[in-house]
Amino acid sequence: MLIKIGVSMVAMAILTSAPAIAQQPAGYPADYQKLVDGAKKEGKVVIYSTTDTKAAGPLIQGFEQTYPGIKVEYNDMNSTELYNRYISEQAAGGTSGDVVWSSSMDTALKLAVDYAEEYVSPEQGQLPKWAVWKDKAYGTTYEPVVFIYNKRLIPQGDVPDSHAALAKLIASQTDKFKKKVTTYDIEKSGLGFMLSVQDYKADPNYFATLADVAKGGLTVQSSTGTMMERVSSGENLIGFNILGSYAEARAKTDPSLGISYPKDYTLVLSRVAFISKDTKNANAAKLWLDYILSEKGQAILANQADIPSIRNDIEGKNDIDGMTKMLGNALKPISVDETLLEYLQQKKRLDYIKQWRAAAPK
Repeated sequence: MLIKIGVSMVAMAILTSAPAIAQQPAGYPADYQKLVDGAKKEGKVVIYSTTDTKAAGPLIQGFEQTYPGIKVEYNDMNSTELYNRYISEQAAGGTSGDVVWSSSMDTALKLAVDYAEEYVSPEQGQLPKWAVWKDKAYGTTYEPVVFIYNKRLIPQGDVPDSHAALAKLIASQTDKFKKKVTTYDIEKSGLGFMLSVQDYKADPNYFATLADVAKGGLTVQSSTGTMMERVSSGENLIGFNILGSYAEARAKTDPSLGISYPKDYTLVLSRVAFISKDTKNANAAKLWLDYILSEKGQAILANQADIPSIRNDIEGKNDIDGMTKMLGNALKPISVDETLLEYLQQKKRLDYIKQWRAAAPK
């Protein structure tokens, strides 16, 4: 009887303490529970993000289940809208996002320079060094940038596997590809501008390549979703500088959409996250950032949201390790550092856009 009571008491103690244990990840600081408790008092975290709500859904659900009582207020915007809204709110001194999470790495870092709170995440040691800037801005994903094409209308033998091959294909069949090639509008999309600049840095012949790609005229858009829809329907035949994560997710249920990973070089984007300096929900913001970077959060991104993980210890192939096995030296991760800011200087940006327009006139 005594043994039974003892066992019951131990079991009860385990059950009673289970929630606290569940919320104290292994290897985190001993006082991390204070952060969790503080976040629960705040009751919410406000996220400004360029990640589609649908893609972020599993992550939001996982966070709210892990930390019941903390609501995620998720605001999904395009990169330019996010930047302008955040800047204007900060200037007005009003409330704004507690966390910025943007695929437009350069404009996100520009915001971080002025508005990010310094925070050393317990997950920092699991990230590549190039993904962390001054303990303020963190790369959170590892997303190759790809070509997409209509599988019904582009013969398999014509599918380009490099930027030069893409240019050659289009330049040799200008009638077929007239107004049938799509990419980002670099004036309306912060992400599109950033990817174009990174192409320019990776390819010494970039503008000549772009001119060949644009020989039939480009159809430019401000969102990946629109480009995928147009290629899938056949309204466009091919698209470039597309986020591979979104393309892979759509291709699972869309038999018309093909994906090609360029073998000459494959840019790798990492969505940048930072905590606002003047946030009213500082504890919840830290909790959210840690959760995104944690093994649990990264596994959700990789295996439920189809967004490749920036870690190399995630089950499955959708992480750095898996991408490296598939693409090897072709991978060119875009570092989270000051080099991103170079072409955001007004004169340099305007000069670059003029050069781009000269190569790819409307």
